[in-house]
Amino acid sequence: MDNFDSSNLGGPNLNEPIPLNEDLDKPIPFDSVGAGGTGVSHSPLDLGGSSPVGIPKIEVPKLVTMKPAEKIVSTDRITGVKTFFTKLHAGAMNFLDEQITKWLTENPDVKVKRTNTVTGEIQGKKTEPNIVITIWY
Repeated sequence: MDNFDSSNLGGPNLNEPIPLNEDLDKPIPFDSVGAGGTGVSHSPLDLGGSSPVGIPKIEVPKLVTMKPAEKIVSTDRITGVKTFFTKLHAGAMNFLDEQITKWLTENPDVKVKRTNTVTGEIQGKKTEPNIVITIWY
């Protein structure tokens, strides 16, 4: 703040606005526009209709709609969901396999429609990496 000039603060009352010596109704010029120029193009905009005489029409390629991929899941509606999760270590994952197998054998009417597997941190007494298996049936 070595170059600060405290003598030119605008007046004795610092809460008063500094008066402007310029005409406030005059438009503010843009830096990229020269004097007298408006910077706005007045040429016609082609939106794909008929083209003016002498100007070739540019063909715009049509969008191609993709067919949805074939469904891998059953066409029956999903009626329920069951979620299993465990810590990420060998013993816990073997136990998880046994739990899922037991649940499927106890529920023979369950027709698995979709599954999802996610790994991430689950917060309990302490935050540990877990695997979450979701079965929609």
